[in-house]
Amino acid sequence: MRMLFNAFIVFIFVAISGISAIAQTETPSPDTTAIQITPTVISGNERYRIGFQDTIEVQVFGQPKLTQRVTVNPNGTINLFRLPEPIVAVCKTERELSNTIAAAYEKDYLRDPEVNVVVVEQKSQSFAIIGAVEKPGNYYINRKVRLLELLAQAGGPSKDAGSRIVVARTGSTSNCKLGTNGTPEEDDVELLDFKMSDVLQAKSDLVMQPGDIVSVMDSDVIYVYGNVNKQGQIDIKEPITLTQAIATAQGLKPATQKDSVRVFRQKPGSMERDEFVYSLRDIEKRKIQDPYLEPNDIVAVAEDKVKGVFNSIKTSLTQGIPSIFYRIP
Repeated sequence: MRMLFNAFIVFIFVAISGISAIAQTETPSPDTTAIQITPTVISGNERYRIGFQDTIEVQVFGQPKLTQRVTVNPNGTINLFRLPEPIVAVCKTERELSNTIAAAYEKDYLRDPEVNVVVVEQKSQSFAIIGAVEKPGNYYINRKVRLLELLAQAGGPSKDAGSRIVVARTGSTSNCKLGTNGTPEEDDVELLDFKMSDVLQAKSDLVMQPGDIVSVMDSDVIYVYGNVNKQGQIDIKEPITLTQAIATAQGLKPATQKDSVRVFRQKPGSMERDEFVYSLRDIEKRKIQDPYLEPNDIVAVAEDKVKGVFNSIKTSLTQGIPSIFYRIP
């Protein structure tokens, strides 16, 4: 009987041990679970690519006389000691240029050279800002920058600034697009037009690209002449309507021909001008919209000759009355 009881105890112990071993096999302990982190792979095109005017340092291990700092030439090449031919540097990453230089040294001068290239001054990452700003010039910013921040770097718009900002996107070799032959592709210049008010309010905040040229335009000008109290040019920094322009010219003189105010507008790419005729009476009665003027528009306000004659007679009579009484003895 005792032998049967001992055998039963052994069976239970073996069964429990087997279940425990299975559990440990199927469910690993949290302390031993490995956390796998997938490294971020950066493709060659996403790394910084060397551009014109960049300064690079070339290090050749074991050859201190060959270690040197050079600036990329205007034609995109660099000249190195002991190499008879210049090396093309633009549009290459540091690693790509290192391999190119190593191959050039190995060809005629060194055996199994180890070369390292470091860009010490990234001058190809430049942005230019010109026109009506406080501090125009070239700005080297080696990070992402927006139009509003670049405008602030230049001290903001000057007192002569108008209502428009034009960005010329000329392209840069630091943003190289390589063609099938491995050389930079030529990009056409792209023009982007923005309203100053939208940029200052961050409604339009362009992400800049190296090589962009920002031009802050001067105040726009329109001309008002004829039967107004103050003839001449008007500087405008915001869109202005016909009636606003006349009000800026200190209003109309008496005997104005309100039904025929002419606006002369230059045709694009031509010295000729189109003529538009507006009725101030219809604008006042809201029969037609008050038209917006464009830069360099000429507003001609004509005098009503009939009313002008009557006003002249009235003025003459009014001015003559005191002299008549003066002559009466």
